[in-house]
Amino acid sequence: MENFTWNSDTLQVEGLKVTQVSVYPVFFFFLLSYILINLANIGILVVIFIDKNLHQPMYLLFCNMPVNDIVGNSIMLPRLLSDILRPPSERLISYYECVLQAFSTHMYATTSHTILMIMAFDRYVAICNPLRYAAIMTNNIVVKLTVSAWGTAFVLVGILLGLTIRLNRCRTVITNPFCDNASLFKLSCESVFINNIYGLTFTVVLLSSSIGSIVLTYAKITVVCVTSKSKSLNSKALKTCSTHLMSYMIMFFCGMLIVILHRFPQLSDYRKMCTILFHIVPGSLNPVIYGVQSKEIQTFLSKLIQSRKVS
Repeated sequence: MENFTWNSDTLQVEGLKVTQVSVYPVFFFFLLSYILINLANIGILVVIFIDKNLHQPMYLLFCNMPVNDIVGNSIMLPRLLSDILRPPSERLISYYECVLQAFSTHMYATTSHTILMIMAFDRYVAICNPLRYAAIMTNNIVVKLTVSAWGTAFVLVGILLGLTIRLNRCRTVITNPFCDNASLFKLSCESVFINNIYGLTFTVVLLSSSIGSIVLTYAKITVVCVTSKSKSLNSKALKTCSTHLMSYMIMFFCGMLIVILHRFPQLSDYRKMCTILFHIVPGSLNPVIYGVQSKEIQTFLSKLIQSRKVS
């Protein structure tokens, strides 16, 4: 008969299966990725804060993205880095720290969708109603959109983890590189039917809302651009929407790859790596994409470089 440890406060994280030879290359890859994410995202936040020309609704809403990338990666990656250097038997974590990590992980993923949804609304108003843009996208609306993006994610993820916390635990091994909701409720020997139903509903609602809003927004923007004879409008739409759409596609395909790999248990090691890359890839590329495409950010940086050369 299998022995169980009920409601243990200490859990063991399975982590990545890394060979002795590749421990340090993998460690330094994730370390450099974490440094890059922080430098790039903090840098773009500082640029937007300093340059008053960037105090526009589009950039103020975009600020949510680097904040989400910094917080999401800062709670997951440092712990992962320390675990890589430890033997599997020493990769221990307290239950409450694990819950916090799971909450932040799902907040990161959910907020990635909701932030891009409110940014899509901003692009729709800017291109389809340019004359009313200033009247619609006021500071009050920007604050409400920001609060709705984070608030919706907080409620949805709070319920998700709340349903898991109520379960009694009889296992102690987290079969993932870091804690998430699925790893936590798999510790229970009770029925997780409600958890599965809510998790499925949560995923369907989030993805359908996200994809639906993006498709609807860009369909209307495309109609406006096709019917309009203004080259400047079409150029503006191409520049601003391409960055937004590129960020969404990167995040979406990273997430879908994880879902697909869940169907193949024999590829669990690849799935684990993809769950980490879901944090790293968008967090690294988003500031680069927006920095390259944004004329205002490029202008500010060029002025800053020129002033440094003069001094």
